This record gives sequence, C-alpha cells and structure tokens, in this order.
Amino acid sequence: MNSFGLCVLSGYRCSEAQRELSDRLLAEATLACESAKEIVETNKEETDHRLLEKLNDIEFRKKELLRIRKDSVLELDALSVYEQRVTNVLKSVKRNALAISEKCLVARERRLGIDLVHDDVERSLLKEREVIRGAERLLDRVLAETREQIRKLKATLYHIDHDLENKECNLRIDRRNVTLRETDFNLSIYHADISRLDKSVIMLNEWELQSNSNVIDANKEMNCAKQLRCYIDAIIKQTIDDLNRQKNVTNEAFRQRIEQTREAKTKLELQHSEIIKQVTAMSGKITYIKKSIADKEGYTALAHTRLGHRCQRPGIELTQDLVEANLVKEIHELRNVAANLQRMLREAETSLRFLLKTQVQLEEDINVKTNTLKIDEVECMTSRQSIDYHAY
Repeated sequence: MNSFGLCVLSGYRCSEAQRELSDRLLAEATLACESAKEIVETNKEETDHRLLEKLNDIEFRKKELLRIRKDSVLELDALSVYEQRVTNVLKSVKRNALAISEKCLVARERRLGIDLVHDDVERSLLKEREVIRGAERLLDRVLAETREQIRKLKATLYHIDHDLENKECNLRIDRRNVTLRETDFNLSIYHADISRLDKSVIMLNEWELQSNSNVIDANKEMNCAKQLRCYIDAIIKQTIDDLNRQKNVTNEAFRQRIEQTREAKTKLELQHSEIIKQVTAMSGKITYIKKSIADKEGYTALAHTRLGHRCQRPGIELTQDLVEANLVKEIHELRNVAANLQRMLREAETSLRFLLKTQVQLEEDINVKTNTLKIDEVECMTSRQSIDYHAY
C-alpha cells in the first residue's frame, strides 16, 4: 500500500477513535447527568423529609409547651388566689383579733379593788393572745412559702415562654425552607467555606433535653403548688378551728365571770337596800330613845321637886312615911331607867355608825362590780363580737 493509502487509513482510524471517544463521553455524560439528577433529587427529598419531620417534632414540642404553659398559668392563678386567702386571714388575725384581745387585756387593768384579780378570763385572754400570735407566725411562714412558689412558677413560665419564642422562630425558618424550590429567584450561593454557614453548636440530645427539662420543671413546680394549696387548706382550717375554739373558751369565761359579777352585784344591792332600811329604822329608834330620855327627865325633876318640898316639913312632920319611901324608890328607878336608856342610845348610835360604814362599803363594792360589768360586758364583749374567723 502506497503512502497515500496509508495516510487515508490512518486518518480513518483516527476519526473512528475520535467518534468512539465522543460516543463514550456522550454516554458517560448522560449517565453522569442522570446520576447527578437522581442524587440531587434524592438528597432534596431526604432534606424535605427531614425538614417535615423536624417541623412535626417542633410542633409537637410546641404543643406540649403550650399545654404545660396553660396548666402552669392556671396553677399560678389558683396559687395567687390562695396567697390572697392567706393574706386576708393574716390581716384579720393581726388587725382584728389580736388588737381586740390586747384591748380587752388593757381594759381589764381598769378593774377596781378586789375585782382586779388574775381570774379565768385573764388566763383565757392571755392564752388567746398566745394562740393568735402562734397563728400569725404560722400564716406568715405559709405566706412566704406561697410567694416563693409563685416566684418559681413565674420563673418556669419565663423559661417556657423563651423556649416557645425560639421554637416559633425555628418554625418560621424551617416552614420557609420547606416552601423553597430550586427554581426560585431568591436563592443564594455562598462561595465561602460552608462551615461558616453551619453555626449549630447545640447537639440534638441537648435540644431535646432542654424542652423536656422545661416540661419536667413545670410539672414539678405545679405538683409542688398543688401540694402547697392542699397544705394551705389544711393550715387555714386548723388555724381557724384553733382560733375559734380559743375564742369560744374566752367568751365562755367572760360569760361566767359576768354572771358571777352580776349575781354578786345583785346580792350587794339587796344588802344595801336592807342596810338602808336598818339605818332608817335605827335613826328612828335613836330619835325615839332620845325623846324617851327627855320625857323621863320631867318625871325625875318632878320626883326631885316633891322630895325637896317635903324636906321643908316642920318638926315631927318630917317623917319617913310611905310617900317619902315611894319618892325615893321612884327617883332610884328613874335613874336606872335613864341609865338603861343612855346605854341603849350609845349602842344604837354605835350600831348606826357601823350601819352607815357598811352602807358606804356596800356602795363602794357595788361601784366596783358596776365598773367590772361595764368593762367585761360592755367594752370587752361588745368589741369581741367583731372577732370573725373564716377561711375566706
């Protein structure tokens, strides 16, 4: 074969090789494009699926957080009502009951004389003041615990709200990502290192733990709040029962003391009335005795005058006859009668002075009882009617 033929054959073979290479490249390019399309579509589908899964996960956790938030708000409102209940009971105990109890103690210091005694009423009032102060300390402590629990619930709500806000932001971002398509015009390609776009530093388990922790903490604080409300119910009932029991004991002591004082006053008034009658009778009797003594002085003067006249009889007529003997006897008996009347007058006057002294003492004792009744029945018992213990 000549050189021309060889050249033609060589060119043909080269052309055939180029055509085969071109065919192979076309086939490989087609395969690579189809493979790339499949990979890209698969990756996008996987990403879309993961995005939807993530959205569902976030939605679920958001619903859980919203549910627990609603329960927490309800529990917070309920506990706030209980806080107000404890506050109202405490105000009632401090401003009403304790003030009235101490007012009664101060008022009873104004009792007089024998009535200024440490009696059952005094002991009951002191016990009542001790019970009220004990209730006050207990309610103060319960109120502090309630306010602390409210603070904890509010802190839990703050963390839940912060978590909800973050999840809502996350939902907006990933919902937008789900709607994006490769044909959209607002897409961007970052030519820098992709690691600068992946700023995630929180591990998935940490993210899950955070939301779970918020739910767990909220449940814990709600359970504590519910237990605290049950405790408050029991404490308020126990406190009110104790206060009412002591109030009734004190009121009964007052009632008995008032009854005793009124009975004593009535007896004193009866005695005073009898003494007044005796004073009147004794004064009349003294007047009568004095008149009787005055009347006897006339008889005595008469007898003395007669005897004196008979001493003037002359000579033998100056005899100790029956007339003289009778006059001497009359004078002697008149002296005895006068002496007896004088003794009776002295005794009567002494008795009158004693009766008058007794009258004054009875009047003082009646005034003491009247003052005691005014303090116990009017001042104390009237003010104690406003003591009203209830659980609000």
